[in-house]
Amino acid sequence: MYLLMFVIFVVGYLAIAMEHPIKIDKAASALLTAVGCWTVYAFAKVDILSVDLSWSLDEFKEQAHHISKSLGHFAWSHEYRMDENGVPTETTGWMMDHFIPHELAHHLSEIAQILFFLLGAMTIVELIDAHEGFAVITDRITTTKKVTLIWTLSIITFFLSAALDNLTTAIVMSALLKKLIKDKEDIWFFAGIIIIAANAGGAWSPIGDVTTIMLWIGGQITAGSIISSTIVPSMVCLLVPLIIVSFRLKGNITPALGMVDKEHLIEPTTSFQRNLIFGLGVGALLFVPVFKTVTHLPPFMGILLGLGVLWLVTEIMHKEKNEEVKSHKSVIGVLRKIDTSSVLFFLGILIAVASLQSAGHLNELATFLEVEIGNIYVINMIIGVLSSIVDNVPLVAGAMGMYEISDYSVNHDFWKFLAYCAGTGGSCLIIGSAAGVAAMGILKIDFIYYLKKTTLYALVGYLSGAATYYFFFANI
Repeated sequence: MYLLMFVIFVVGYLAIAMEHPIKIDKAASALLTAVGCWTVYAFAKVDILSVDLSWSLDEFKEQAHHISKSLGHFAWSHEYRMDENGVPTETTGWMMDHFIPHELAHHLSEIAQILFFLLGAMTIVELIDAHEGFAVITDRITTTKKVTLIWTLSIITFFLSAALDNLTTAIVMSALLKKLIKDKEDIWFFAGIIIIAANAGGAWSPIGDVTTIMLWIGGQITAGSIISSTIVPSMVCLLVPLIIVSFRLKGNITPALGMVDKEHLIEPTTSFQRNLIFGLGVGALLFVPVFKTVTHLPPFMGILLGLGVLWLVTEIMHKEKNEEVKSHKSVIGVLRKIDTSSVLFFLGILIAVASLQSAGHLNELATFLEVEIGNIYVINMIIGVLSSIVDNVPLVAGAMGMYEISDYSVNHDFWKFLAYCAGTGGSCLIIGSAAGVAAMGILKIDFIYYLKKTTLYALVGYLSGAATYYFFFANI
């Protein structure tokens, strides 16, 4: 059964990758994979957990004594022996019955934070678009030359991702691409490079990527050290693909002329409204890391605060207008345009990965790497490549669980190189990073197209950046 969970995940992953040939929406495949993995886990929990690879179960055991005290000893099945502290000596009975729901609830609380953040950011971006706010940028980008445009957008993405995070930046830039480029394949190709830029930009900033935030908050790295050590490798990770693309990319794009949403024609916004909503929207996104630092609340709270402010401003701005206009310019109207299937896809793939983390598959992988390989640089590079297949968050969490600060001190090469590899390696496949998943959902990018057109660029950039770190920044 332990192996069956992995098989279900692989089959589901292939179904997502082959979305267009098999004509089944990736959201359906992701949800079925998630439910399938957890169902097998629930029915065969005794067999799966008897493999004894789940670190989550070990943590749950440590809490068992406190739980039994709060509920009373009657909570434990009488047929299992207790030790002197009143804790069952077997991983069965009450503990087994409650561990799986506890684990699912734990992972769901973390995933929900990401989903609410995603919904808030997507709504803010759509609200800016509804007020034609992106004209503030698109009107200033006049070039149609592909090489010039891809360099411009990639550099903007790289630094914007460091200030916001790679997920939010991918959402914003995906909206911009639809405003700048008409041809679908050009949009998809540009989006691939944008994903590389977003992940590279997020890797060197302590607030640019979820995994870097984890290491920063966990005390493994400091902000100054991670920036000084990884900004150059991250730049190389982007510049190498851009240079290669510059020699291969020819011609001009077809501008998205005339591609104006019908809603914009009902009552065009004024210059003041466009600038105000654009400024408030971008300000709300930039305020999220500040809000998190000051309040120590999760980022989704900051994004909801920004959305609430924009909601209030737009309600006041359009209060005198008729219902038809208000319905297209208000948050309620914008919410109808949010791609719910993308959110469900995100939910499914994250819950599926969580099942492998909880059951011990990812822990087994981490242990294998440590025992069989040992070299910290090689281990981190493998983790980076694996993060393009499995979400980088549980992989980094597994590494943080395996090693303590006593093993590798604060700002040790292991932690800094892990931040680079986990942040940029996910670019190799489109579903290997939050930025890729977001762009895939918003722009309907085909998995196979990305694999053929972008994966090699991402891999070359990843390896180039890794080599730069090893030869110029590693303490060897």
